[in-house]
Parts: sequence; structure tokens; C-alpha cells
Amino acid sequence: MVWIQRVAPQPFAARRVVCFPHAGGSPYFFRGWGKALGDFDVHAVCYPGRAERIAETPAAELIPMAREIAQEAARLMGEDGRPTVFFGHSMGAIVAYEAAVELASRGMELDHFFASGARAPHLMRPDPGAHWDDESIATTLVELGGTDAELLRNPAFVELVLPYIGADFRMLASYDAPPRTPLGCAVTALVGADDPRVTLQQASAWRESTRGAFDVRTLPGDHFYLAQHPPFDIIEGSAAGR
Repeated sequence: MVWIQRVAPQPFAARRVVCFPHAGGSPYFFRGWGKALGDFDVHAVCYPGRAERIAETPAAELIPMAREIAQEAARLMGEDGRPTVFFGHSMGAIVAYEAAVELASRGMELDHFFASGARAPHLMRPDPGAHWDDESIATTLVELGGTDAELLRNPAFVELVLPYIGADFRMLASYDAPPRTPLGCAVTALVGADDPRVTLQQASAWRESTRGAFDVRTLPGDHFYLAQHPPFDIIEGSAAGR
């Protein structure tokens, strides 16, 4: 089982970035990032139930999944000692955070952590009774701006992707963040100015997740601002600010 895939080989890059997709997302979302981030060896996480792992059952519990991802990240980090950055978007920010917490518990600290389009973990509230049927999933996808409404009228698309998107939504709804020791790395929170689900105040609350440097940036766009405005300059700038 492979959790972390290399998006574009950059074996001699000075740093590594591991990207964590949103609910329903896959490594394909970050396939263009390898060329854009020339100073980074770009990797992306593949959750079970999609892409090359389409035959697998989607994960049901977020924290155990994050710990498995952390175990693989630890192996990567131990191979070459390169500074490693995590970038997580939406649900991916929470998964990345839990993986970062697990790494820190092993004495392995990230170089930088980017939380994109997500409220801080301590603001998350479990909602195990949430009912994610196809209609509510489709409505949410359109609201967030990440899916063309026309696609949702395609039976083949619905049959293929809605099961694992629904599984991701249910997994996130059951997430209950226990008290955590703050991370030691720098944290940057990113949020779209017109995000319908995450406010600037909720993004700014990531400040409590670290004892290191903190910054929050607002970018033009909605929840999926990074599709039109990828934050490459901000990620690259984190290397200059070390």
C-alpha cells in the first residue's frame, strides 16, 4: 500500500513538499505542481478508494489514516534528511495536521506546514449524525466550487466518484480533535476571500496549532481558489524565509 506518490521527479531538489488533497481529491489535483515548484520534490497523498487505489475501500477514520501516512512520510524523510513541507487543502489540511502531529511525536519536525481552505482543528466539531446522500453531496460540491454541476448529471461520474466523496465527508464529520501539543514548525494558513465554508477568523485560528512562526494569507477566489491561483510564490517564499 503506497500512500505518497511522487508527482514529478526532482531527486536533486533541496526540499520536499507533500500535498494532501481535499475530500474526494486525488494526487491528480497536484499534477501540475512539479514543474511550478522547481525547488521542491513534489509528492502527493493518495487516499484509498480513488485513482490507482480505486479498488480499495475508502478510509472511515481520519486519525488512524493520518498515522499510516505519517509512517510513510517518516521513511521518506529518513532516507535523505531533506527539509519537508506539508501542504493540505480542506480535509487534506486536517489529515496533514494529524500526520504532522504523529511525526512530531517521533521527534521528526516539518520545515513548514500549510493549511489551506480549512478551519483550525480545535474548531472542528464531530457530526456523526450527518446524512450524506447523493443529493446533499452534490449540493455541497457545487457550493464549494470544485465540481462542474454538469458533471453531476453524468450517471457514470456519479457512480464512480460519489461513493468515495461521501466516505470522505463522513470521515471528516466524525473527526474529533483531541488536545495536541503545538507543532514546532512554522505554519501558514491560506483561505480564499470568497470561501463559503471557511472564514478568515477560522483560518487565523491555526495560530494555536504551533509554537513557531505563524502567518495567514487571503487569496482571491472561493474554496477552490488554488485551482485558479495556486500559491506557488507563497510556498517558494517559505524557503527564502528559513
